[in-house]
Amino acid sequence: MTTLAGTRGHLLFERNLMVYRRAWLIIFSGLFEPLFYLFSLGFGLGHFVGRVHGVTYASYIAPALLASSAMNGAIYDATTNVFWKLRYAKVYDAVLATPLGPADVALGETSWAQFRGLLYAAGFIVTAASLGLVHSWWGALALPAAVVVGFGFAGMGIAASTFIRTWQDFDLVQLVQLPMFLFSATFYPLSVYPTALQWVVRFSPLYEAIVLVRSFTLGTVGWTNLVDAGYLVVLGALGIRLARRRMAGLLLT
Repeated sequence: MTTLAGTRGHLLFERNLMVYRRAWLIIFSGLFEPLFYLFSLGFGLGHFVGRVHGVTYASYIAPALLASSAMNGAIYDATTNVFWKLRYAKVYDAVLATPLGPADVALGETSWAQFRGLLYAAGFIVTAASLGLVHSWWGALALPAAVVVGFGFAGMGIAASTFIRTWQDFDLVQLVQLPMFLFSATFYPLSVYPTALQWVVRFSPLYEAIVLVRSFTLGTVGWTNLVDAGYLVVLGALGIRLARRRMAGLLLT
């Protein structure tokens, strides 16, 4: 009896869930970094910055840190853990001895990385809401938006992990991730950039993610949010497709 490619990916998700059921502290440790940024910059430096776009500085950077939290959780799991399983633990060699195929591996690992990013985002948004940093009922959609963000970065991370050959290659991941975090209108508005650089920033996946989440927490929702979400979904889907093809080449040849 045959099944469609990718329909068994949930089994790999369940496998990851069982592996981490005794190590949840490792996962939740990633929540603290964006909180440190929020308290030190949002409330500390924010005292001197004042208001940005009509809201406090903490309210301005909180959704950006929420999107960054979803990104970090997804990318960390999609690159580090998948690389370890692929190159060292040889988990996928064993997985492919079962009815699961490369598409199941790509979808299963993407969904797990997305789930990890969602956990980070959920913890952060609860904290932000309790501090009064969510200014609209649209903020209820910030968490679903974080799911979209996680999907986009998880897909890209899974694809990137298939190109990583050694642990030193993770420096290249940081070389992309850190500037994207710092220069995607995370801590200051896009208008402060030179005009030419603004167009470069607009193509940053994290910028699109921040705009999407920020519109919900501040209540500035518009039709362009569909473009932001669509951009991330397409990137995630392309990443999964590339990861599936790369894993088939690496594991079945």
